[in-house]
Amino acid sequence: MSERVPVDVAVGVLFDSRGSFLLTSRPDGKVYAGYWEFPGGKLEANETVEQALRRELYEELGITIGPAVPWKTALVDYPHALVRLHFCKVHDWSGALEMREGQSAVWEALPVGVRPVLPGAVPVLGWLAEECGCEGATHGA
Repeated sequence: MSERVPVDVAVGVLFDSRGSFLLTSRPDGKVYAGYWEFPGGKLEANETVEQALRRELYEELGITIGPAVPWKTALVDYPHALVRLHFCKVHDWSGALEMREGQSAVWEALPVGVRPVLPGAVPVLGWLAEECGCEGATHGA
């Protein structure tokens, strides 16, 4: 049995001026369609995490981001792929959100009200809870 090679994915944790964060739904036709996640996408050859995140958020959401601050990394073993998620915090961007892939978007705070939450997003909610000293559930089952 061969070892699976991780797919590197850049993920943006975008915050608005009130401290809410952006979640988007996975569009129809993609694995885990309808699940809520932090937006981003796969790194292409020779791309840095920030370059990939900048490209993906423009392609998917129509926004141009400012600095993407590297935050955390997580390895998630999905049935379809082993994914290395590179999470970056983003506090500054320009443009209006456009759902270019037919997805939905919502600004959330803890505990998030949307469900289901993509398994790769669950650790992020825990990290956000740790940072704000929030206790209790971060999302619905």
